[in-house]
Amino acid sequence: MELKKALVTGASSGIGEAIASMLLDEGFEVIGIGRNFAKSKITNPNFTPVKCDVTDTSELIRVLNGISKTDVLVNCAGSAYYGLAENVGTEEITEMCRTDLEAPMVITGKLLPKLRESRGFVINICSVTSTRINTHAACYGALKAALRSYTRSLYEEVRKHGVKVCAVLPDLTSDTGLYRNADFEPSSDEGCHLLPEDVANAVKQILNASEGSVITELEIRPQQNKISKK
Repeated sequence: MELKKALVTGASSGIGEAIASMLLDEGFEVIGIGRNFAKSKITNPNFTPVKCDVTDTSELIRVLNGISKTDVLVNCAGSAYYGLAENVGTEEITEMCRTDLEAPMVITGKLLPKLRESRGFVINICSVTSTRINTHAACYGALKAALRSYTRSLYEEVRKHGVKVCAVLPDLTSDTGLYRNADFEPSSDEGCHLLPEDVANAVKQILNASEGSVITELEIRPQQNKISKK
């Protein structure tokens, strides 16, 4: 029996790696796109790591052209720079725009014909920032809001073809690289952060929804809201 196939971006670490691991446990063949798999903990033979920076559109298109079938697409690669809007540089804005919004739209557009054939899933990892005012993260929040809007509109476009589309909105999540450019990180105190596996379990819930129903948006938050200064 042929295994179902999934593509996960940002699969070399953090939330993307946890989602890829969950999909492998669920019996999928997984293609993982990431910039550097040197520290990857995935050893499953059904996992194919593909080194690719999603901001390199020509290389990304080459990778996508080699994919023959897709049942699940998870757009998870992310980039964030924090601080006052006037202090976020042009290169940083470009990196966020291309990673957080352009790449998911490019990938989704290229793979939609295959997802229609499989009546598959598009799952975009957005953020709680997509629904909030975000001082010190105005650009990042705006891009995640745009991705959420794209996701909601996409569902209305493709639902008649049987394609399921969902936006996942995680809050503060530890053990990811998202805060590498910030002067803060999620608090390590119990109940003050999510783990990447929490987000992966949410994706599993989306995939296992009963036939004929679709979870179109899912927000996940820790019980407490607390950060730590670096």
